[in-house]
Amino acid sequence: MTAPLLLQSAFTPSTTAVAGSLPLSALLALVPLVLFFVMLGVFKVATHWCALVSLAVAVAVAVFGFHMPVALSVLSATQGGTFGLLVISYIVVMAVWLYDLTEASGRGQDVRTVFSLVGKGDVRVQALLVAFAFCGLMEGLAGFGAPVAITCAMLLALGLPPVKAALATMVGNSLNVGFGAMAIPMTATAKIGGMEESAALVAQTGARITPLFLVVVPFLLLAMLDGVRGLRQLWPVALVAGLGMGGGHLVTAHFLSYELTAVVASLLSFALSAGLLVVWTPTTPEEHRSEPGAGKELTASRITLALLPYWFVVLVFAVAKLWRFGVDVPAALKATDVKFGWPGLDGMLMTAAGKPSTDTVYTLSSLSSPGTMILLAGLVVTAVYALTSSGGVFPFTVGEGLRTLGRTVVKLRMAILTIVAVMALAYAMNFSGQTVAVGTFLATTGAAFAFFAPVLGWVGTAVTGSATSSGALFGSLHSTVAAQTGMSTQLLLGVNEVGGGMGKIISPQNLAIAATAVKAEGSEPELLRKALPWSLGLVAVLGVVTFLAAQGTLGFLIAN
Repeated sequence: MTAPLLLQSAFTPSTTAVAGSLPLSALLALVPLVLFFVMLGVFKVATHWCALVSLAVAVAVAVFGFHMPVALSVLSATQGGTFGLLVISYIVVMAVWLYDLTEASGRGQDVRTVFSLVGKGDVRVQALLVAFAFCGLMEGLAGFGAPVAITCAMLLALGLPPVKAALATMVGNSLNVGFGAMAIPMTATAKIGGMEESAALVAQTGARITPLFLVVVPFLLLAMLDGVRGLRQLWPVALVAGLGMGGGHLVTAHFLSYELTAVVASLLSFALSAGLLVVWTPTTPEEHRSEPGAGKELTASRITLALLPYWFVVLVFAVAKLWRFGVDVPAALKATDVKFGWPGLDGMLMTAAGKPSTDTVYTLSSLSSPGTMILLAGLVVTAVYALTSSGGVFPFTVGEGLRTLGRTVVKLRMAILTIVAVMALAYAMNFSGQTVAVGTFLATTGAAFAFFAPVLGWVGTAVTGSATSSGALFGSLHSTVAAQTGMSTQLLLGVNEVGGGMGKIISPQNLAIAATAVKAEGSEPELLRKALPWSLGLVAVLGVVTFLAAQGTLGFLIAN
């Protein structure tokens, strides 16, 4: 029996596994990912088939190219697939159900009317506020796919075309990803990169760079929504929203708490934009006016109930992530997590230092899962809607709410398969050393590595769907390169996460979540074609900014 077939053989990933060559190893490692995007974007193959075929290729590359035992390769995929099912798919299903409750109860029109009033009847303004400020708030609180799923569903409820809703959400969310879920990506990357005690410097460096892009993103969203006309008519609200978000990043990370960067910045952006709309009315073409609703019939009670799924889920996440008065709620919820070594894999995957990898320890979250928090919000919304019909206008029952959940699960079955396959692909590539081989090759570029540093974060997040995972993959690599070249460690680590957010725009996981949330399963190829130029353009500019910062021209971007 050949070595790759031996389960009992421990495996240490190598970046020179293919013929002892780093370039050849990196080139082969790219095959599964390139195959996925070519099948999806060029040949328009169904996303779940793209993921399944690429998964099979990734396992084959792991076994025959990187010499990983077959059993360990398969087990790596099963750990990733389980994560995709129990973590990512759980969140997506609950988020879509939360939206479906609004429509099933009949309150969807009230939601559209409320946003029409706030946005002065302009769907483009409403979409900008939701895709940029609200999504940023959800990203800061939750992360892990929930913000994209919930925001896409909200934009769909506003009447935005599905593909535009998905595209605006993915791009609008990108710059807050590095500070998502209470800035876990920045914290984790700093730890892996040997700057655990100086994590604030990593986050502050990132927060000095993100404003350069945040002031531009709202304009990009307007261009997506309505081209030059949208920019000409709505530039004031885009400017205010961008300055609010960018200024919020800068101030919060430096003077409040970097963990709250996305939360505070998003609230500030929304507040400033809403304030502007009090004194300024946009010019709105007829085709972008909100659908006429029963605005005169709306009462404070109906407004509150219409928005209940959205403001209540924010409240749930805020308590779950921030409440530490008397009871440390985040710690209490985290204490319910169950950790265990993945059977057959734990202890068999070694690090370069010859120690067992901790990546094979699986965390089964229950109460601390964002999915559970959205489930709780959904159950409360179901109960409230069943008890309050707003004078008989919106009759609803608990049974109907639960049946809606069942229908949501059934209609998302192919999306769930896609997410499971994508995460299995990511884990197979990561554990076999394929992703790190690509990163290590880029690290050989010397001074030019400053340009490629955010590209690494981009690649890592595009593969894994997680900026945190990207940091775990490349954090130590960045710190090593910094020590060898004299570049700033906090700069390289920080841009890894900022670039990761740009990579998440085209992450297969993100594409599947967005397409599912806007009820346009199968639209992933179109989303990829339209999102890729934005993602590449952003990370290319970030690469230039990073290079100039490393050379001292933009040295003020580095926190010390």
